[in-house]
Amino acid sequence: MKTTINKRRWTWQREVLLRLLREARGHLDADELYRKAREICPRIGLSTVYRNLRLFRDLGLIKELQLGEGHSHYEFVREGEHQHFLCRRCGRVIEFSSLSLKGLREELELEHGVRVEVMELRLEGLCRDCLKERGDDARQGSSGKDR
Repeated sequence: MKTTINKRRWTWQREVLLRLLREARGHLDADELYRKAREICPRIGLSTVYRNLRLFRDLGLIKELQLGEGHSHYEFVREGEHQHFLCRRCGRVIEFSSLSLKGLREELELEHGVRVEVMELRLEGLCRDCLKERGDDARQGSSGKDR
């Protein structure tokens, strides 16, 4: 029996790519996913990786993220919303969730009678390690020092 999804055959290459995305600790770009996939299936092509990333994104299985590096990163869609903090110096991405943001969503929906389907927030700044290297203290908050 052939398994199909969205009128496309579900191949073992697709299964490998999706498993790698699901098991990734963080966000992968297409090149990283390609390198990891070649360890399992040496004959897989880069075009196969890109084609399947588009398919997975269109099916809602993964999210495509622009993290300020000029190319896309991908993450497996999991239960529960989270947002991203991007360190402008080292490129580290920190995922976080916030009750305040969840409250904002609920407030907006109740007050304006809308349904928020996607909520994306990306904060940028310097991570703890980069602040330490610079001699700054994160606890100082947004003092406007860099502005």
